[in-house]
Amino acid sequence: MANKSKISIENRIIARIRARNGGVVSIDDLLDAGPRSAIDQALSRLVKLGTIQRVRRGLYAWPKMNTLLGRQQTLPPDELVQAWAKKNGLRVIPSGALTANLLGLSTQVPAKIVYYTNGRSKTLNLGPYTIKLLNRGPKTMDVHGNISSLVFQALRYLGKNAVTSQIIKKLSQKLGAKDKMELRRNALYAAAWMKPVIEKIAGRKKT
Repeated sequence: MANKSKISIENRIIARIRARNGGVVSIDDLLDAGPRSAIDQALSRLVKLGTIQRVRRGLYAWPKMNTLLGRQQTLPPDELVQAWAKKNGLRVIPSGALTANLLGLSTQVPAKIVYYTNGRSKTLNLGPYTIKLLNRGPKTMDVHGNISSLVFQALRYLGKNAVTSQIIKKLSQKLGAKDKMELRRNALYAAAWMKPVIEKIAGRKKT
């Protein structure tokens, strides 16, 4: 009976992690699979077997194989740091060059991975990545939603003179109706020069 229970817990964990399509799962999302001690044992066993991947203590993922290299693929840093932040009850926002890259406005991959956070500044090691976390205040961290934060940081990184009509058009085409609504709601957090740019990207608020 004990063995069946162990297998059942492992199967629940496997199903939950696999359902994320390679996304990172926090141990907090697995606590309903059974008793905590049994979950810890199951996770340890599944990691040793190579069934699942431990990204960092308390963070797990379903391994993806690189068929060309014959080894596990490395998860994107943004996915890892967002999962870490969620597990620790914090918020993180990609900074400057990274946001421009994530939005497709730049092909340049930043040499240093920097995120802003409402937690303390620190250096974080996640998988193969070294990520610098910098504490920022409400003006940066109170922006609601993910898209607005990315757009604001990307525009700030590019600077007023580099935000061309082509970039505005690209962002406007990239964002959906909900994203644009979110962007308009957050316009009050934007620097003065960004507000007319945001109007062009998201359209004027309907009255």
